[in-house]
Amino acid sequence: MASEKPTLPAVEPTYDASRPFPDIHSIYQHPIPNCPGKSIVALRVSFSPNGSTPPHTHAGAFVSVNVVSGYVYNKMNNDAMEIFGPGQTFTENPGCRHVISDNASTTEPAVIVATLIVDTKVLEEGGMMGLVVIDEEYREAVKEQMMKAAAAAGGKK
Repeated sequence: MASEKPTLPAVEPTYDASRPFPDIHSIYQHPIPNCPGKSIVALRVSFSPNGSTPPHTHAGAFVSVNVVSGYVYNKMNNDAMEIFGPGQTFTENPGCRHVISDNASTTEPAVIVATLIVDTKVLEEGGMMGLVVIDEEYREAVKEQMMKAAAAAGGKK
């Protein structure tokens, strides 16, 4: 049974590094034969309840996002924050700053699939991790959070 669409909060959330960072898994990556120097990449982004990503860009990529399940808050540049649910899509133009990318629920997960068209050189130099460029002020907090998550996952094996 699908949950009801949440309402937008009265005040836009700000990034809080104590919230869970989503799990990001590569679905595929391929060079695009008819667009030399470009590749297509698909990422499955799984937000746990209350999950959030810090403000970021996508290394000059064009991004198309499909919400698979749950609801996500989304804010680009200085645009108003929106909420997207299952089956809805949105896009990010190259250079766009993704200010808010949060699970709208504190009790249910959300999953999105992001498809990126990016310079192949970005993948060659930075791999999948080079596709998400976290704003400088949040990089250290995110790095610490990811190290804690990796350590916790290592203990579960």
